[in-house]
Amino acid sequence: MGSLGRAVYTLGFWIRETGQAMDRLGCRLQGNYYFQEQLSTHRTLMNIFDKAPVVDKDAFIAPSASIVGDVQVGRGSSIWYGCVVRGDVNNISIGSGTNIQDNSLVHVAKSNLSGKVLPTIIGDNVTVGHSAVVHGCTIEDEAFVGMGATLLDGVVVEKHAMVAAGALVRQNTRVPYGEVWGGNPAKFLRKLTDEEIAFISQSATNYINLAKVHAAENAKPFDEIELEKMLRKKFAHRDEEYDSMIGVVRETPPELILPDNILPGKAPKATQ
Repeated sequence: MGSLGRAVYTLGFWIRETGQAMDRLGCRLQGNYYFQEQLSTHRTLMNIFDKAPVVDKDAFIAPSASIVGDVQVGRGSSIWYGCVVRGDVNNISIGSGTNIQDNSLVHVAKSNLSGKVLPTIIGDNVTVGHSAVVHGCTIEDEAFVGMGATLLDGVVVEKHAMVAAGALVRQNTRVPYGEVWGGNPAKFLRKLTDEEIAFISQSATNYINLAKVHAAENAKPFDEIELEKMLRKKFAHRDEEYDSMIGVVRETPPELILPDNILPGKAPKATQ
């Protein structure tokens, strides 16, 4: 960033700080109305100087996730609760239909033992399981990274390859097409079956559908959330004998029914 850009950024920072200081002063002058408010500075999408995240309008970013700096997220992808995707010293590219599950970390490499500056590139329809660490590496289309796995700088996971849960894949390791690698350090375990390869694709589809439900829920205004709380209480499951005694027939409102398409193996209802 040039000197002008840094000056504008600094000016914006001081304006915000001044506004917060005036708010605190006003509270003190109000006497009995004064209260100490803890301001949350969490931002789901955050710039680093001139590096700004670019997220497709059809992607789902959970409210508690952090997407920072030079990050691209493609159509239908989902970044789940508690994830950190930090493209500050290099860039991160996440393709279409990919899911980065809860509490995972995706980062980049500015320097390492090999002296390489490495971005992180994640392809289309990739599944990255809960609490995985993906650092300065490449994951090709329709690959699978298990829960709690760690991928270090320079790792390449080829298409239709799988890294088992809890595995540690050392620097510059290549996981070939159609293989399962696991352990610490990760080593070849066996070949994937056709059913397992199909599962990788199905897993990505399931998360695309599930993300739509979460996106819709997170977009609801306060009034709608309160109404649904009331409806759930009113239509809560009761013992059938209890309901028959008071002559009540309970039918769950359509807005409280989970869509069929997020459940694997359950076909959507036919429309008339």
